[in-house]
Amino acid sequence: MKHKYNQYVEESINSIISEGRYRTFANITRSCGNYPHATLYHDDGSEQQITVWCSNDYLGMGQNKDILNSIKTTLDSVGAGSGGTRNISGTTRQHVLLESEIAALHQKQAALLFTSGYVANDATLSTLSKIIPDLVMLSDENNHASMIEGIRHGGAPKMIFKHNDMADLEDKLRTLGSEKNTIIVFESVYSMDGYTAKIKEICDLAEKYNALTYIDEVHAVGMYGQKGAGLAEQAEQMGRIDIIEGTLAKAYGLMGGYISGDKIMIDAIRSYAPGFIFTTSLPPSIAAGARTSINYLKNSSLERDKMHENVSIIKDKLTQKQLPLIHNDSHIIPIIVGDPVLTKKVTDQLLNDFSIYVQPINYPTVSKGTERLRITASPLHTHSDIDHLVESLDAIWKDMKIARAA
Repeated sequence: MKHKYNQYVEESINSIISEGRYRTFANITRSCGNYPHATLYHDDGSEQQITVWCSNDYLGMGQNKDILNSIKTTLDSVGAGSGGTRNISGTTRQHVLLESEIAALHQKQAALLFTSGYVANDATLSTLSKIIPDLVMLSDENNHASMIEGIRHGGAPKMIFKHNDMADLEDKLRTLGSEKNTIIVFESVYSMDGYTAKIKEICDLAEKYNALTYIDEVHAVGMYGQKGAGLAEQAEQMGRIDIIEGTLAKAYGLMGGYISGDKIMIDAIRSYAPGFIFTTSLPPSIAAGARTSINYLKNSSLERDKMHENVSIIKDKLTQKQLPLIHNDSHIIPIIVGDPVLTKKVTDQLLNDFSIYVQPINYPTVSKGTERLRITASPLHTHSDIDHLVESLDAIWKDMKIARAA
């Protein structure tokens, strides 16, 4: 009778397929020293040389020689894995040094490492709900799935405010009153639209209504601010934010997530969060590489300056072609298609005819009807790469008769 379970599973997959949002993975190998170019492996065994235009390795730090040497040296010195959870033999010197580096980056007393940014958000937000009584979470409606899940897992009451709408946020804070325990949860860069948070205004409201603040800087760390600490640094608001969450897996080119804040706050999460307590810690070599990456981008703005320059060029060229770009102040380049099947057709043609890899973005990552391409530029994309991308998109828009921007 177990076949009935397979039937349920098959029906769930067929439902996704029928909606045109079944996800396929591109089997690629990045070429160190040749990024953003890579090799794509097809199911028939053939290979294709492609240019990657959707990586979160925003600055190409995944192939930085200083980082690679740091990883190799540590790997040869201490071996592969950490050997356990942080509580049971998995706290190595490299973890301690990295947490100190992160705390210093964000000008906080302490930091705590997690295996990913997703886990950092989920574990921290759910734990805050359990250790702060009668806490109400005020969450931006466009917050990442990991933040939504963390709030849900914590079980505390939540109020969702309209995206970047300070009047709506204040209305909700006013309703709750300054005596209520509250925390405002938001992102600095919203990665699918590319919009940026009103950080100072949120901090002002938090101060006025005695609320805690929690910012997700995963798409901003390494990318913004004098030392790459994120948009809160650029806005000169880091000291006003209670918990700063970030990742090592995007601009820093590795893997892992973290939070930083007051020592007592970090100690409480360390002591109570199951997502931290019961997980094997990051390999020491990764921790060492991440520390090198943070240090490197603290002292070098060349990579982010060149990346931002490339982003500006691409946005200008796409606008000239009247492609339906979401205009924003960040490095994210979203182009709306608005239909899951058509979005897949666009990305398939980009790959098959032009050797350009851009992953289609469909529901549930974005709302239905807003399916899109999400393009990311690195400092290593050349002007020739950029021209090829723009001309290829223009050709596809003409061929498929997709609506242009007004």
